[in-house]
Amino acid sequence: MATVTSKTAYDRPGGDGAPTYPDGAPLTLEDAPLVRGNLSFHDVTELVSYHTEKKTPGWWFLAFGAALTGLGILGLSVAYLVWNGPGVWGLTNPVFWGWAIVNFVFWVGIGHAGTLISAVLFLFRQKWRTSINRAAEAMTLFAVACALLFPTFHVGRVWVIFYTLPLPNQMAMWPNFKSPLLWDVFAVSIYGTVSLLFWYVGLIPDLATIRDRAARAGRTLRAKILGFFALGWTGSNRHWCHYERAYLILAGLATPLVLSVHSVVSFDFAVSLIPGWHT
Repeated sequence: MATVTSKTAYDRPGGDGAPTYPDGAPLTLEDAPLVRGNLSFHDVTELVSYHTEKKTPGWWFLAFGAALTGLGILGLSVAYLVWNGPGVWGLTNPVFWGWAIVNFVFWVGIGHAGTLISAVLFLFRQKWRTSINRAAEAMTLFAVACALLFPTFHVGRVWVIFYTLPLPNQMAMWPNFKSPLLWDVFAVSIYGTVSLLFWYVGLIPDLATIRDRAARAGRTLRAKILGFFALGWTGSNRHWCHYERAYLILAGLATPLVLSVHSVVSFDFAVSLIPGWHT
C-alpha cells in the first residue's frame, strides 16, 4: 500500500508543497482526480487536508472578486426593485407572480435534488455517496437561499414581511394561513433548516480533523474557530454512535420533506384556480 511521506502543509517551506508517494510521484487532485482504493485513511486525510492548508492561489482571489462583483450587481438590482416596487418585474393586475414563481419553483427543485440524493443514498448505505454528498448538500443550501429571494421581494413591502410569521405585533395581526404564500414560507424554511443541519452534522468529523492539524501546527486562532464548530469532537466510540444516530434521523426527515415541500409549492398553482385566492 502506498503511503504519504509529507507532513502537513504548515510544516512545509512556503506551505505549498504537495504530498507525494514514496517514489516521489505527485499525489494531488489535479494529477489524480480520483482517490483510488490503494490509499489508507491517513493518506486520504493528507490529500484532502492539503488543499485546505496550502497557500491560497492568486486565481482564487480573481474568481472571488468576480463573484463579489456579481453579488454587488444583485444588490443594486434588489435595491432598485425595492425602491420602485415589483412592477419593474412586469407584475400588475391580473399578473400577480410572473417570472418570480417560475424562478422560485426552479430553485426549489434544484435544492430538492441535492439533499434527496445525499439522504436516500445514505439510507440505502451506498458508500460511493461520499464522493458527491458534500457538494450536493451545499448545492441545496445555496438553491434554497436563491429560492427565498423571489417570494421575499415579490411581496413589495419587504420591511413588513415579518407579518407572514406568527409573531406578536402592535397591530394584533395574525398570519393568513389560507394564503399559499405563507405555506411556502413554512415549507421552505423547515426544509432549509433540516438541510442545513444535515450538511453541518456531516461536517463535524472533518472540522475536528482540520482543527487538530491546525493545533499541531501552532495555528491557534484557526484551531479555536474550527474547535467551536467541531463541538468538542474527539472521535471516540460514543461520539461516533451519537453521530450515526443523529445523521440517520436527519436523513429520515429530509427524504419525506422533499415530497411534502414540493407538494406545497405545487399548491401555488392548484389553488390559484379557486375564486378569492389570497395571494
